Amino acid sequence: MNEVEELLKLEPKDLPPLSPIVLDDLHQNVLKNLYLELGSGPVLHLLSPSYSQLHPNPNPALTELVTKREPLLDHVKEVLVQNLAVYSVLLQVNSYFIEQNNFLVLARLNERDSGGRRYEVQYYTHSPVELLSHYEDKIYIGRDFVDLFNFKRKYFGVREIIASLKVQSEKLIDRAEDRLKKPLEYKSFFQEIRESVGEINTESLSVLESLPPYLDAAKVGEIDLIEINAQYRAVAHYLIELNDEVAEFENLLRFKMEIGFVRYVTKFKKDLTNLINLFNIKINGALTARINGLRQK
Repeated sequence: MNEVEELLKLEPKDLPPLSPIVLDDLHQNVLKNLYLELGSGPVLHLLSPSYSQLHPNPNPALTELVTKREPLLDHVKEVLVQNLAVYSVLLQVNSYFIEQNNFLVLARLNERDSGGRRYEVQYYTHSPVELLSHYEDKIYIGRDFVDLFNFKRKYFGVREIIASLKVQSEKLIDRAEDRLKKPLEYKSFFQEIRESVGEINTESLSVLESLPPYLDAAKVGEIDLIEINAQYRAVAHYLIELNDEVAEFENLLRFKMEIGFVRYVTKFKKDLTNLINLFNIKINGALTARINGLRQK
């Protein structure tokens, strides 16, 4: 974990300016109440919305970051929330829990060997009152991927999220031997998940390569838009099939009282559900609305 050190290498003036967008009340409140979790060496450091160093004791690098790079941290938070607003449905589909927690959202940044440019971000929400005393009770919202130097995403960002499913599924399988009481009993489920994830990666890549990487729906004709919508829907159908398999596996684990492992399956299913919601709301939902609008003219 080297997020603190990598961010220290960046200067706010070197980052491309963000285009202003109108945020709804949910995203505005999350921006005001966004906590950051940044790694330095083996330690994760938690920063409050005002960059107070909450846990654990700060090291010199973190102290330098919060005292000398506050504009950079402000920019990072703006990038995170704008990406959530434009390319994600994580806040919308988890709005009940977020509002119950007074809009407290925690963003854990994982730098992706890019010199401080690209990050995988895991989002959680938690009761403000018990954040420090019962940190382990945080609720996982989902994950997103951001590039501090390039806001625009190819294919609505789905290619990167689908690729991450393969990584997460392999981590899930690796944990099984240590966390399950009888891992061989669930061998068929792991085989199905591995095969399904592989098929999703292969088929989705083939579909996406046939589509425009940056789609401006306002400049595409009705026939082409209908075909593009159908192609994206085909990818979503693969995800729905995998989600059903994972849900069946999760239910069996709960029945078998495999408490030490089932939470990892639940988290993986959450990522799948979030991606399906992304298709339903931001991709197929938006494209269908555009198509219907064309037909009404």
